[in-house]
Amino acid sequence: MRGTDRPLSVLRLCSVFEPPETDPDEVEAQAAFDPIGGMQNHTANLTRALDAQGVRQTVITSRLGGDTSDTAFGRSARIVRVGWPTTRLRQLWAAGAVRQILRTGPVDLVHAHQGEDLAALPLGILAARRFRVPLVATLHCSVAHTVPAAGPKLTAMRAFGGPWETACLHRADRIIALTEATADRLGDLRPRTVVIPSGVEPERFRVPPSTLFGDVGRPVVLYLGRLARQKDVPTLVRAFGRLRTPATLVVVGDGPDHARVDAAVAALPADVRDRVHRFGFRPHTEVPALLAAADVVVLPSIYEEMGSILAEALQAGRPVVATRVGGIPSVVADGETGLLVPPSDPPAMAAALDRLLGDPALAARLGEQSLVAAADYDWTTLGKSVRDVYDAALTVAACSTANRSASR
Repeated sequence: MRGTDRPLSVLRLCSVFEPPETDPDEVEAQAAFDPIGGMQNHTANLTRALDAQGVRQTVITSRLGGDTSDTAFGRSARIVRVGWPTTRLRQLWAAGAVRQILRTGPVDLVHAHQGEDLAALPLGILAARRFRVPLVATLHCSVAHTVPAAGPKLTAMRAFGGPWETACLHRADRIIALTEATADRLGDLRPRTVVIPSGVEPERFRVPPSTLFGDVGRPVVLYLGRLARQKDVPTLVRAFGRLRTPATLVVVGDGPDHARVDAAVAALPADVRDRVHRFGFRPHTEVPALLAAADVVVLPSIYEEMGSILAEALQAGRPVVATRVGGIPSVVADGETGLLVPPSDPPAMAAALDRLLGDPALAARLGEQSLVAAADYDWTTLGKSVRDVYDAALTVAACSTANRSASR
């Protein structure tokens, strides 16, 4: 049992994490096949928030196409990136992660971050057993409840990964869901589930607009994020081709779906195509300035646990058009901080964009209300909430140990 005279020590397991900034060329190359998005930013920002509270952390994550590395992060955190020789089959990073777990010293608690990669939860169970400590699990994307059965790959992922995820979650002492919608779908796991969304660091948003876009023309409709099938950026491109209001579409990001995005742009009439501007991956540190340069932010996902870009858009005071899927309605209040539309529906998305672009007063009102709503997504507060979950799990574990001792 941890004494009160030493800091809490936590082992955190996550398949993705913010890439190191020491080699920008490597980061940009990685972004093309390993899209950098909300989960990477979440795991890194939580590390900073816990580090500020004096929590000692060892974070074990993957590093596709590279060597294993062990680097310092903040005041007392270590980031161990488990190398994997190819950019495919991410799940196999678990083999190297097991070796790192066995080399890790005693910890007080294990925290596993579950995305679409199904390796993190069993790794968390293994580590919690090894150290005989509580396990906390964060659901960044629920394979059982958020991923739709759309297409062979997603259908297979849900059919086989869903039951696996549920079985593993039953071994967790505490579960963190990003939205109430996901928490409410967990059935008998709901009583041990706490809702803590992804957040932002408000001080980073006090910046002037980015000059990256140059003189592209106003108003600017911005997509900022991964180019992956889940995000369905081609639907946004097709919606832009239907707009009645003159505007510019800016797409910032990279990923494996870039060819489909380019094809959708190429299919537009020449005069519309000239108003679409593609930029590649940009570091997360530039996100506040990029959002400040936009008039409307769009998230056209076909499924989404939460969409951390939405919390960032709120903090930037930008109105949003997003799809009514997953946990998005928990973040974007339809008609109050943005407009929600059905997924994969270019006409509906075009109508929502025309409504905002054609009514500056409405856009301004939604932007003002976004700034008010942003207060719920401050990492300083959210980090303390995660620490409260740790303390609750440790208290329950201590009581269970005491009860077992008393019964002998």
